[in-house]
Amino acid sequence: MALEEGTDVFSRDGEKVGTVEHVLADVDADIFDGLVIDTRLGPGGWRFADAVEVESIHERAVVLTLDAEAAARLPEPGRNPAVMEGRPDDAEPDTAGDKLRRAWDIISGRY
Repeated sequence: MALEEGTDVFSRDGEKVGTVEHVLADVDADIFDGLVIDTRLGPGGWRFADAVEVESIHERAVVLTLDAEAAARLPEPGRNPAVMEGRPDDAEPDTAGDKLRRAWDIISGRY
């Protein structure tokens, strides 16, 4: 994936809403999960845009499917905690989602 940190992120109505902080993807599995956007150019901080909220990715910009007002309400990125019980022989191989969650935990410093 050629998208770099600091790439401008625009709402569908053309307003700059932030810059790319992290790309959440599993390149080997060809899965794009979303973006962490730095919105500090206005009030905010980091926000998470799910893959379905990304309309297009270009070399120098990302365009969201959301207008500026909706983009301002994007959630903060966070963990998706789960409680699991099971025996070791019940374990299934890691899914792409498991790998992305672990990657996010490492990137965000929570791991």
